[in-house]
Order: sequence, then C-alpha cells, then structure tokens
Amino acid sequence: MNNYKFPLGSIYFTTNAADTLNNADATNALQRHVCGDWGECALEDRQSNEEGILDGDRLFSVYWDRNDIKFWIITEADRSSTTILLPEDY
Repeated sequence: MNNYKFPLGSIYFTTNAADTLNNADATNALQRHVCGDWGECALEDRQSNEEGILDGDRLFSVYWDRNDIKFWIITEADRSSTTILLPEDY
C-alpha cells in the first residue's frame, strides 16, 4: 500500500536538472513530493499545496540534493505531468 496523495502523470526532467542533479536524490524527492512532503518550500506554498490536492491546483516542492543543489518539483493542476527542474530553468 502506498501513501500517494495525487497522481504524478508523466515525469520529466529539464535537461539542466538531468545533467546536474544526483539521480538518487531526485528520485527520493519525487517520492516525498507525491506523499505530500513538500521539502523546504515556504509555509504559504505548503498551505497552497494542501489546498491544491483537494482543489486540483498546481503543486510545488523544494528540495536540495547531496551536492547542495536546490531543485523544484512541480505537478501540473490537471495532474498530466510532473517536472523536476532547477530554479533557473523556470
């Protein structure tokens, strides 16, 4: 049994994120994201995510990999896709 709170849809990495991030850390963060662990995002974003699960809004998480590289995970409102990206890719 899993604790997934929403579907991820298709999963994408930006080229920059795929070339930069530690893959194991990105995979772990994706697991945290889908279970509602939003990482280090601001309180306002956490609250927005919790409401977004119920209302079908976009979901946003912030994580760091083992090399201290900050990255984001965004699941689209329609749950068709989830993207792992670096802030500068946005």
